[in-house]
Amino acid sequence: MKRDETISICKAFGIILMVIGHANCPGSLSSFLYEFHMPLFFIAAGYFFSLKYLDDEATFVKKRVKGLYIPFLKWSVLFLAIHNLMFKTGILNEQYGNAAGGVTHPYSWHQIQQNLWTMVCAMGGYDQFLNGAFWFFRGLFVASIAYLVLFKITDSLIGRLYMTKEKRNKDYENTGHIIENEQPKVYRTLVIPVIICVTVLVVQSWKTLEGLKIINLIQGGNREIMGIFFFGCGFIFRQLRDKYRVTWQATIVSATVVYLFSRFAPSSMGWRMDFNGFIALPLPAICGFLMTYNISDWFARHDGRVKDFLVFCGNNTMCIFVFHIAAYKVVSLIKIWYYGLDYLQIGCHMVIHEYSDMDHFWILYSMAGVGIPLAWTWAYRRISTLIKSSIS
Repeated sequence: MKRDETISICKAFGIILMVIGHANCPGSLSSFLYEFHMPLFFIAAGYFFSLKYLDDEATFVKKRVKGLYIPFLKWSVLFLAIHNLMFKTGILNEQYGNAAGGVTHPYSWHQIQQNLWTMVCAMGGYDQFLNGAFWFFRGLFVASIAYLVLFKITDSLIGRLYMTKEKRNKDYENTGHIIENEQPKVYRTLVIPVIICVTVLVVQSWKTLEGLKIINLIQGGNREIMGIFFFGCGFIFRQLRDKYRVTWQATIVSATVVYLFSRFAPSSMGWRMDFNGFIALPLPAICGFLMTYNISDWFARHDGRVKDFLVFCGNNTMCIFVFHIAAYKVVSLIKIWYYGLDYLQIGCHMVIHEYSDMDHFWILYSMAGVGIPLAWTWAYRRISTLIKSSIS
């Protein structure tokens, strides 16, 4: 139970850091957390990958569809349906937009239909200004299923290589038949996962060096390919978990590595990743996960309200992920009132940019981005429980 709580707390820190990053926090902090906060989720997902799915692929795919594709479709379609309505409230407008000056526009009927088709068929077409982080649904969906396929292919190849003529003859003498794919357990728990991760890195280096794109993946596939690598890292970590020792010295070393990369070779899990960004990403991302895991392990071993909050947050990352940008709008209203700004600045993506380099509104944005979705989730469940109790 403690280990599961540790991963839940890891996810809590990951989602909180994502919200802080989107809240236009100071540049040094932003560079630090972007080194690892999204890879952390892929690693955490890979942590729970089980070898049983090699013989039960349907169950794994169904879980991915239920946990990623369906939520993506549900929430993307909802925001698509209200996109034009948001222009009537000013939450979206054609005057204020992102920090680069880009704005969004109302959709025509044709655009609505096209976006719907793109959502269903390619997990794209979502509202960039209200659902800008929804690439994660597609990234993890593709990466996790691709990892299963690569694992099965590699497992089959390793099995064939392991089945030497001598072993085949020995199996036949002992059992009367040849036992397929019975290589030592270490192949499946360590050798194959390492082979997959190394292969993925080689493929990604080729892809980024040549500027190649996977044309049937929106944004070109950089995030999905790196997602496979980090997913595999999570599975490997799970196998070595019992040998891993949490120490504050290791935490400090990991944090130092992340800081140095963020200072001198910053990178992130961006879709326009070049070769330098690719080279600079894996090590600090893994160190960032280990740093977060170590801190999370400490919280998991100390009961209290902070731990309870973090576990609840980690178990309910979906609501924060979907609604944190919408929750920012509450703080934008406060900032508009505080500075006497044009009301339409509520449409700024993701937060109001004016004065952001000199004030500390990013703290309020972060609190709202995490707190409002969680409060809504808690209240909804509480009310639902009370209604069900009264009926029964």
